[in-house]
Amino acid sequence: TRPLCSTDNLVLQAPARVLLEGDTVTLRCRGGWNVLVTWVTFYHEEKEQGGHRNESELSLSPLQLNHSGRYRCKGWVSSWGWKESAPVTVTVHGEHPQPPH
Repeated sequence: TRPLCSTDNLVLQAPARVLLEGDTVTLRCRGGWNVLVTWVTFYHEEKEQGGHRNESELSLSPLQLNHSGRYRCKGWVSSWGWKESAPVTVTVHGEHPQPPH
């Protein structure tokens, strides 16, 4: 995963590897200095994904081409209040063969 900068209030972590259609990918919303993050909301292209959650992870499985785009997260960070991450771009490549129907 991409490194977590301890000076950022909230960081959305995504795998740094090439993402292929059909993979399982987890996005993680983390607070700097490993502080607790609650009431997390994930956004894909500014559309809310699933509402508030106590988990700070969003699983994309199986990965599809339409999962490509910009993601960010917002959450309640202990000591800091409501914070929002910088956007992270996810690019899905359609290189896995599709199973026969």
